[in-house]
Amino acid sequence: MIKTSTRNYWLLSGALFAFFLTWSFAFSLFPIWLNRIVGLSGEQTGVIFSINAIAALAVMPLYGYLQDRLQLRKNLLYTVGFFLLASGPFFIFIYAPLLKSQFYLGVTLGAFYFALAFSSGVGALETYIDRCSRLTGFEFGKARMWGSLGWASATFFAGSLININPDINFWMASASAVIFCIAVLLVQAPKSVEEKLESQRKVQIHDAFSLLRLPTFWAFATYVMGVTCVYSVYDQQFPVYFASLFSNVDEGTSMFGYLNSLQVLLEAGGMFLAPLIVNRIGAKNGLLLAGVIMVIRILGSGIASDPISISIIKLLHAAELPIMLVAIFKYIARNFDSRLSATLYLVGFQFSTQVAASGLSVIAGIMYDRIGFTNAYFILGTVAAIFLAISAVALRNDTKAEFRTTVSPDCA
Repeated sequence: MIKTSTRNYWLLSGALFAFFLTWSFAFSLFPIWLNRIVGLSGEQTGVIFSINAIAALAVMPLYGYLQDRLQLRKNLLYTVGFFLLASGPFFIFIYAPLLKSQFYLGVTLGAFYFALAFSSGVGALETYIDRCSRLTGFEFGKARMWGSLGWASATFFAGSLININPDINFWMASASAVIFCIAVLLVQAPKSVEEKLESQRKVQIHDAFSLLRLPTFWAFATYVMGVTCVYSVYDQQFPVYFASLFSNVDEGTSMFGYLNSLQVLLEAGGMFLAPLIVNRIGAKNGLLLAGVIMVIRILGSGIASDPISISIIKLLHAAELPIMLVAIFKYIARNFDSRLSATLYLVGFQFSTQVAASGLSVIAGIMYDRIGFTNAYFILGTVAAIFLAISAVALRNDTKAEFRTTVSPDCA
């Protein structure tokens, strides 16, 4: 008979695969869809990303606190699954028409939908799996690898499908959400783990607010807002710049889909290797290494001027993301109360990113329209480099020994 932990590893890996499949079908070409299909400008697209970030600010702390309260109960994941199922009808029949007729109403409604389904939903899912991995003994990165494979699988087809009919991608998003819901439904926490969690003191709201008094929290938030946030803002409209470097925009769009698929496949391999790297160099150095790769990619995009060089720059993301994600979870486990891991990830990482992105997205959109992508990339890269240097001093040091995994008897 298959052990509960082994069964859950595969079910949770399947849930990650399906979640990112849904997310990729809906969002991997989102900026191109807004620009080509809906007909929005770079500044309008920046407004959308900015308001999306503001809406996420309202949802992420709530999701983090609820997930810490729920521990391994799945109520919040069921809620996320409901919104994922609605992807196709929402994009096609509600969001796109509103953006064309009542722009700000459409933007606001979409922002809260995206927060509930994707930008906060991914944090709820990842922290659930991280907690499960720590309690049963498997590495989070090995499960998260399947999320990358899900994104790559959808992106491989998304670039071609949008040229056939943009609606197909959104219907595919809803279809893959069915897999997510089934996988989550079948997950069962081991009884020994449930008993252990029930014996712990429940997280209270004052526990979450107490994080704001910790210098370690603000050092972590500085890295997130100054480095990873700038990088995420840079990446928002990168598909538009990438496609513009081709003689034919449709060709560039299709090529981005294929390249993004290759990048995420490489990223999946990186997810498998990242725990080994971070365990060796430590969480802090893992965060700094990921930051160096981010800065190189942003500045490199300002230098690249042809499809081949920009494609090479794009593939750097496959090295940066796995190291960053694994290092973040290990840094949180090393420096903070493990009962607050979801709050720390969704507030300390995701929330802090959205705080900075809510204003920076509009500024970046204006820069793209007025001074061009390459000049904007030089500015963004310089800002990220400055904050990376500050983080090298502010983040807490750690040692390799502190990251050895403790395997429970219930381990896969």
